[in-house]
Amino acid sequence: MAKSSKGFRKETRRKLKKGVRDKFKPEDYIREFKGGQHVVLMLEPASHKGMPFPKFKGKIGKVKGRRGRAYLVEITDRGKRKTVIAKPEHLRSH
Repeated sequence: MAKSSKGFRKETRRKLKKGVRDKFKPEDYIREFKGGQHVVLMLEPASHKGMPFPKFKGKIGKVKGRRGRAYLVEITDRGKRKTVIAKPEHLRSH
């Protein structure tokens, strides 16, 4: 029996799938968010850099600040507060 994968993108066949017509737009990469603004983590499969762990897809969080071009987003995961680093193409305003 083959050994199962333990990589970053394991079990994401449906999570990171895009339709043929769902091409990314340049404005997704230059989007700006303010501190305290609520955002949704929506993963962009075409951009690998700055992608949060796939388990956090669809989570709603609050922007705490910036780190370079990326944003620090505070989310709640099973009752614990966690900080996720994500680039703007993986975030949508809520």
